[in-house]
Amino acid sequence: MESAKSYILETVRQKGIRYINLWFTDVLGFLKSFTIAAGELELAFEEGIGFDGSSIEGFARIEESDMIAVPVPATFQIIPWSPKDHLTARMFVDIFEPGGRPFEGDPRYVLKKNLKRAADMGFTYCVGPEPEYFYFKDPAGPETLDKGGYFDLTPPDVAQELRRETASTLESMGIPVECSHHECAPSQHEIDLKYTDALTMADNVMTYRLVVKEVAQQRGFYATFMPKPIHGVNGSGMHVHQSLFSGEENVFFDPQDKYRLSSVAKAFIAGLLKYAPEMTSVTNQWVNSYKRLVLGFEAPVYVSWARRNRSALVRVPLYKPEKRKSSRVEFRSPDPACNPYLVFSVMLVAGLEGIEKQYPLPEPATNNIFQMSQEEREKTGIESLPEDLWEAIKLTENSELVKKALGERVFEYFIRNKKEEWEEYKSQVTKYELNRYLPLL
Repeated sequence: MESAKSYILETVRQKGIRYINLWFTDVLGFLKSFTIAAGELELAFEEGIGFDGSSIEGFARIEESDMIAVPVPATFQIIPWSPKDHLTARMFVDIFEPGGRPFEGDPRYVLKKNLKRAADMGFTYCVGPEPEYFYFKDPAGPETLDKGGYFDLTPPDVAQELRRETASTLESMGIPVECSHHECAPSQHEIDLKYTDALTMADNVMTYRLVVKEVAQQRGFYATFMPKPIHGVNGSGMHVHQSLFSGEENVFFDPQDKYRLSSVAKAFIAGLLKYAPEMTSVTNQWVNSYKRLVLGFEAPVYVSWARRNRSALVRVPLYKPEKRKSSRVEFRSPDPACNPYLVFSVMLVAGLEGIEKQYPLPEPATNNIFQMSQEEREKTGIESLPEDLWEAIKLTENSELVKKALGERVFEYFIRNKKEEWEEYKSQVTKYELNRYLPLL
């Protein structure tokens, strides 16, 4: 740790870096930042930097607003788009209370706490998300840049250049990119990040969202991670591939099993399935999220698992079934507008509960679940995800699993905030209502 701090201080001096942006997120997953001069960095490493947390969503109340931000050396990166005469770097921070106790309202701390539980069980939790997003001409309305579809290459394709520049920027910030491509809907795209441990990945997802938007803005366009910005086409998801490792060994793999899944993997999947409905308000936290989770647009609606079947909530990919390190579980309901620290937390804790309590895994879904009748789904025990945010909130509010994963402080704030969002939403008079009812009633 000390050598890393010394290396950073020397890098700052040699490269003439003038400012350090300190990054963290609020409970809802919005990236927050404040800037210190490079000369303050050594003190920040030693003592932290005080800041007022009272104005941050889900942080402290007014009477307990003093917070301490301590930079995390492993997250040091130069911001590629900062001016050369005002070169700026960034680091994520851990948040502490003035007495030195970790602040329980910090989403990064929430994930670290859950990862420690996994580590105590002998596991390292690794994830690989696939965040989708849209490019629009400007934020005023969803005017697309192309009419392309899945994997389309349509020259001249300005979005391809945006993706390439975004991937290059991410790589320059130490974030490996696995692949990028056009997605199913017009002007919808995806850049996949290379598999790594969940804490590093949560930091990477926050950086990814900023870089996607920054590159688009510099080229005169607008990028959005809104789950469903256009009616009638696919929304944007963030499928999350995940595995547990013990050292270098992927404990999800069993070459003797017909599904190539270990008993640990099966119990992990069973935990995801059991708790999926009650953690949906975390994986899909916005009113708009539920416009994506509907039939007909490839998003999962029903709680089931499968191997090849992409209509299932949980899928076990078959790309390299005999390769031990490739064994993984894909959870398909989260969307890219989530808080990744909290989403990785609830998925991990659900899976660990399954392992600890040895939940049995039902048989995989082999039919297209979207085409099954309600009677067929009930017969096979397939339940549905919540249909809207209010239904999701009510399930989460009574969930001991989610409360355990988030901690009481974040849990209480999250539920309160989501209720307020729903109350505001349901009182709106929408364009749909005006178009449909005003001429008739």
